[in-house]
Amino acid sequence: MRNPLSDIITDIKPSGIRKFFDIVSEMEDAISLGVGEPDFDTPWHIRDEGIYSLEKGRTFYTSNAGLKELKVEISKYIERTQKISYDANQEVIVTVGGSEAIDIALRAMINPGEEVLIPQPSYVSYEPCAILAGGVPVIIELKEENEFRLTAKELRDAITEKTKVLILPFPNNPTGAIMEKEDLEAIAEVIREKDIFVISDEIYAELTYKGKHVSIASLPGMQERTVLINGFSKSYAMTGWRLGYACAPHMIMEQMLKIHQFAIMCAPTTSQYAAVEALRNGDDDVAMMREAYNQRRRFLMHSFKEMGLKCFEPYGAFYVFPCIKEFGMTSDEFANRLLQEEKVAVVPGTAFGDCGEGFLRISYAYSLENLKIALNKINAFITRLRNQK
Repeated sequence: MRNPLSDIITDIKPSGIRKFFDIVSEMEDAISLGVGEPDFDTPWHIRDEGIYSLEKGRTFYTSNAGLKELKVEISKYIERTQKISYDANQEVIVTVGGSEAIDIALRAMINPGEEVLIPQPSYVSYEPCAILAGGVPVIIELKEENEFRLTAKELRDAITEKTKVLILPFPNNPTGAIMEKEDLEAIAEVIREKDIFVISDEIYAELTYKGKHVSIASLPGMQERTVLINGFSKSYAMTGWRLGYACAPHMIMEQMLKIHQFAIMCAPTTSQYAAVEALRNGDDDVAMMREAYNQRRRFLMHSFKEMGLKCFEPYGAFYVFPCIKEFGMTSDEFANRLLQEEKVAVVPGTAFGDCGEGFLRISYAYSLENLKIALNKINAFITRLRNQK
């Protein structure tokens, strides 16, 4: 029988995160610090709006691009927070999570053989989505000494005649790194000069602990070159509602919508009504969760300092990225031994690119109580390793 499978998809490696999720799900009493998901419930007033939409029988398709009132609220939100004006009718689309927005943006923009610049360590979907779009991923290795920020020199050195798109993943998963305005201004200068485009994944924009998040689309000459992606999963604790959005110039959005029409039809209707409520009345919820995450972030950094575990200070998302190179093990070996010996699950840095070797991703989207227990176990583990030297 002929092979029914595509060579392209079979060559793509499965997510390195899922491996540890699967192991820990079968291990009793294990503490997982691996999931990038808020531990908060979706705020009640947002859930109520979703419930009310069901009670009112609002269970039909919306327009392909999304509920008009939601697109208007997204446009207002971006205007309010980033001072960027988007036409709600022609430049905004509601997607099934931010992940769909990344996928359709790449497919709408990339011709076969064109290069997509992907700074790593970064979210696991960028590289396979670029490949599935027919693009050629070009990895830019972010460096710990630069706090895992993308520098203008690193960007310039990676650009070739085939470069089409830069993915800009900040605040960053897995490192927690952010890009401040001056960093983005230097990047934007190179982008304009080299005539390339940006997919700016800003799903963690609201979870910034140093100043306020700045979108590269807000800089001069960049809105027309940028697909801005965000969503409701992280900031509003709505992961299971599967709702994201993209804002882009009409020329790009028209083609993204075409793919969305054929592949998805529309995002979940109930989720869209709930999201309207989130944008209208959810600022206080976001502020409360952000403060809780920041408290946990500071606790982790203090704990790492006390145990002598090297970790640069991240100012975004809800992850820390400690260095474990002193122990002479690969990230995968360290994570496996920590799980087996102390029943604490973390994610090897290599799940987010080869340059993540020697690091671990630890999520602090967990209660302080669980974090304290896990940190005590991690401390016991690394103390044993040091004593064995």
